[in-house]
Amino acid sequence: MDDANDVLAALESATGRLLDGIARLSNAAARQPSLLPGWSRGHVLTHLARNAEGSTRLLTWASTGVPSYEYESADARAAEIEAGSERAAEVLIEDVRRTAEALEEAAASMPPQAWRRLIRYTSGQEHPADVILPSRLAEVLIHHVDLDLGFTPGDWPGSFVTDMLTLLASSLSQRDGMAAMRLASRDGGGSYRIGGAGLAAITVTGSEPELLAWLLGRADGHGLGREPDGQLPAVPAIY
Repeated sequence: MDDANDVLAALESATGRLLDGIARLSNAAARQPSLLPGWSRGHVLTHLARNAEGSTRLLTWASTGVPSYEYESADARAAEIEAGSERAAEVLIEDVRRTAEALEEAAASMPPQAWRRLIRYTSGQEHPADVILPSRLAEVLIHHVDLDLGFTPGDWPGSFVTDMLTLLASSLSQRDGMAAMRLASRDGGGSYRIGGAGLAAITVTGSEPELLAWLLGRADGHGLGREPDGQLPAVPAIY
């Protein structure tokens, strides 16, 4: 399946860059706060490892047809992240590396038809298995920024940014009370419509990475333009 192969290649590249970025992480640095409120870098790295394991279990479900869980429960997920967050830096790094490799191996061995099999996330949402790799790619790229180790939204691949803006524009349009707006790229990219019927009353302009970082709550929107002048619209927490 060409699309899955393309996403897997993008995931392998993003994971390699993540592993390079954390390769020299010290114990002290692992205990320092990440950009996520209440989470240290150790929390983020533990989450990435447990997410890889959950994604691998979902791939196994899709491959075999035997139901398997992403996480046993939301509470169990939170407990695992908390329990693993204080481990030594070298243990955290190896956990991320090992679980990422296992996920990539599972994805590479998926029968083509298995990508259309329905799987169920911990939230209860059911999707074809072909959402697993794009979801994992988002985890790796967004949480790499959260680690605050020099990797920024400007380092996100352009194809990822475009795909995520399209996805989020559609998702946010389904939210009650969402202000109607148009996101317009300053860097030759696309235009994305969010919410409301008819013409959008607000246009927000910026580079595509800046727009995506704002929608994801990874930036306060400083530097974005708004027409007409005024405060940027409120965006609910997404990720």
